[in-house]
Amino acid sequence: MFGNKPKPQTTQPSTLSGKPETVIGVNTTIVGTIKTDSSARIDGTVEGDIEVLGNLIVGETGRVIATIKAQNVHISGAVKGEITAVDRLEISPTGKVWGDIFTSGLHIEPGGLFRGQSTMSTTAEEPLLLEAPRTPRSE
Repeated sequence: MFGNKPKPQTTQPSTLSGKPETVIGVNTTIVGTIKTDSSARIDGTVEGDIEVLGNLIVGETGRVIATIKAQNVHISGAVKGEITAVDRLEISPTGKVWGDIFTSGLHIEPGGLFRGQSTMSTTAEEPLLLEAPRTPRSE
């Protein structure tokens, strides 16, 4: 109806399935807080706080300066700020992250950039530390 151009094919990140309910378009800039109970995709610019109960995708054109909290996060654009991904954080070859991350699973593809500190949470217990062998004293 409005120019039936075929849409470009984009590959879906491995941890994310289904279409996001909230989409921030390429020509959109938001300054403030975004909260959603579903999944979201950012192809524009966001500054502030992002809290997503589902999955968050930052597309190749996405530029984010924010504190992010989501179930899974896939980054193909640029993000500066603290990221908390409950299950998994993926950084694609075009993705760039500057800031600290907290997640259970981290995957950085070749070409992806991460500068900061990462803390990985797990339910596994820390192994007991073994003492180093004692050297006999000569008396």
